[in-house]
Amino acid sequence: MADPVGVLDARFSSPGATAPAWSQVLDVLQRAEIYWITTVDPAGAPHVTPLIGVWQDDALHFCTGATERKALNLAVNPQCALTTGTNAIGHGLDVVVHGEAMRFADDAALNRLAEGYVAKYGEDWRFEVAEGAFGGDGRVAVVFQVRPSAVHSYGKGEPFSQTRWTF
Repeated sequence: MADPVGVLDARFSSPGATAPAWSQVLDVLQRAEIYWITTVDPAGAPHVTPLIGVWQDDALHFCTGATERKALNLAVNPQCALTTGTNAIGHGLDVVVHGEAMRFADDAALNRLAEGYVAKYGEDWRFEVAEGAFGGDGRVAVVFQVRPSAVHSYGKGEPFSQTRWTF
């Protein structure tokens, strides 16, 4: 994928602010330990929960139990947002990825992704791959891939910035 062009929203940015480079946004997405996913439950209410994930091949990937609320929500409505960054006000870059969470079940690709989890989170997060899912210790986790339809970043500190990338 070619790097998208960010469009700074001057209404919500400090005077003289510029859009961060896409490489800065990717760095946040690749290095984040925790992401917060927002899905929509059957009653139309938001459901927000933390999870771990891996940015690989121009998409964010995460796994969950097939009967967990977020997986059930995504089966009905795949639209979601994943958020990461810092809880500080005076520094950092927060990033929100919007897109559709689609099941990711190709065993060869899952094996590469499983290695990405180990590289990022260590041996405690080593997954076995079988029948289009992650497993281990008698548990099975379905894997989702979110290719962004839009990404927003929020630069904090001076200068503050708000930028949108579309794909």
